[in-house]
Amino acid sequence: MLTIFGRSSATGSSRPGFCDGVSRRNFLTIGGMALGGISLADGLRAEQQQRTGRSHKAIINIYLPGGPPHLDMWDPKPEAPAEIRGEFSAISTSVPGVFVSELFPKMAQLMDRFVLVRSLSDSDGGHDAYQCMTGRRKGSRQPPGGWPSGGAWVSKMAGQVTPAIPANVALMYNTGNRTWGEPGGGGFLGVAHAPFNLVGREARSKPENMTLNGITLEKLQDRTALMRSLDRFRRDADQRRQMESLDVYAEQAMGILTTSKLVDALDLSKEDPRIVARYGASSEVFQRDGAPPMIENLCIARRLVEAGARFVSLNFSRWDWHGSDGMNFPKCREECPRLDQGLAALVTDLHERGLDRDVSVVVWGEFGRTPKINSNNSRDHWPQANTAVMFGGGMRTGQVIGATNRYGETPQLRPVTFQEVFATLYHCAGIDAQNTRIFDLAGVPQYLVDQGNKPLHEVI
Repeated sequence: MLTIFGRSSATGSSRPGFCDGVSRRNFLTIGGMALGGISLADGLRAEQQQRTGRSHKAIINIYLPGGPPHLDMWDPKPEAPAEIRGEFSAISTSVPGVFVSELFPKMAQLMDRFVLVRSLSDSDGGHDAYQCMTGRRKGSRQPPGGWPSGGAWVSKMAGQVTPAIPANVALMYNTGNRTWGEPGGGGFLGVAHAPFNLVGREARSKPENMTLNGITLEKLQDRTALMRSLDRFRRDADQRRQMESLDVYAEQAMGILTTSKLVDALDLSKEDPRIVARYGASSEVFQRDGAPPMIENLCIARRLVEAGARFVSLNFSRWDWHGSDGMNFPKCREECPRLDQGLAALVTDLHERGLDRDVSVVVWGEFGRTPKINSNNSRDHWPQANTAVMFGGGMRTGQVIGATNRYGETPQLRPVTFQEVFATLYHCAGIDAQNTRIFDLAGVPQYLVDQGNKPLHEVI
C-alpha cells in the first residue's frame, strides 16, 4: 500500500496538514491560486513517489447533462411493448449479438472498439454532474474540503506532462442549470489540482474566458501586472515568514498560461480539415439550460491530450426531455446522430494516432430514463439503471458489461457502480486506486475509490 505523507509545518510536525504537506499556517492564496510553503525538493519528491508510471496516460470524461434515455440509445428493448420500446428500431453491430438504437449506425459499425456498460446502478438521482465527475454520491458524507474530482486525483497522482499544459482541464460550459456545468473541484487536494476550465458562456474557447482558480489568462499574460502582484504578496508573505518557494509556483502558473501551446491545442484551424470534418457539425446554440452541442470539442479534447493534458472533462448538449413539450423522441433524432458521429470519429482518431492504449474515454449521464413512456410521450428520471460507454485505454473492447431486465428497469446481471468505472479509468491511466491513500485535511487517510470498488476485470 502506498500512503502519501507530507511535511505539515516548518517545525516538522508529523500531523498531516493539507494533502500535499502544506499546513494551514503555511498556506496562502493569491487570487484563488493555492501556493504552498513546502520546499521544492520535498514537493517534487512526494509527487514522484505518487506516480505509478511515467508514460503519458490520459482520460477524457464526456458528460451528457440531464440524463440520456438508455433505451433509446445503447440498451434498446426491441421485444418490449411499444410503450416501453419507443419509436426507434434496434440495429445489429459489428459484435455478434449486440444491438444498439438505429440512431447510432456509425458506432454500430465500430462496436468492436467500444464497451457498453448497461448495468450502471448506483445513481444518487441528483440532476447534476457531480457523480459523473467524482464517482461518489453527492449525499454521501464528505471529508473536510470535499471529495476531489477524478481530474484532481489524476493531477495529484500523475502531475503535469509539461509546464505549458495543466494536467486537469475542462471544456465544461456554464449552464443555466448550474450543476450541469461543474467539473468538480480539487476537494481536499486543494485548488492546485482543480480543473482549468477553458470555456464559459460562449461556445468557443477564448483566451479572455479561460480561468485558473479565478485568475484570467488575460491578466496572467500581463507579466508586468502579475509580477507587481506577486511582489506585493511576496513582501506580505516574507513579513509573516510563510513562504519559501513563491517564485517557483509563480513560474509554474506563468508556464501554463503565457505560452502558446494551450491556445494552439484549442485552435482547430491547426488541425487537418478532413479530421475536423469527420467529427461533424457543431452548434453554438446553448440548449435551454444545458450546454451547446459542440461536437468539435471531442476533437479538441484529443488535441489537449496530445499537448499534455492528463484529464479532460466536457459537457455536451442537454438530455433532459421529459416535459410537457414531449421532446424526447424528436430531440433523440437531433442529438443522437451528432453524438454517434463524434464518438465514431474520436475512437477512429485514437486508433489512427496510436493513442488507443493510452487514452481512456467514458461517456455517460447522471441517470437513465423510465422504461415506460409518460403521458407527454417522453421518459422521466430513472436512477435505477443507466448505460455508460467506454473505449481506449488498452481496454478489451467489443463487449457488453452487465444487462438490464427485459424492460430496461433494473440491472439483471453484473451491477456496476460509478466508482467501479472510475477505478477502471484510473487503472488504465496507470494509477492504483485501491492501494494508494492520501490524508485529507483532518488527517484521515482517503482512497481514490471506496474499498470494494475494483476495476472492471472484464475490460482490463
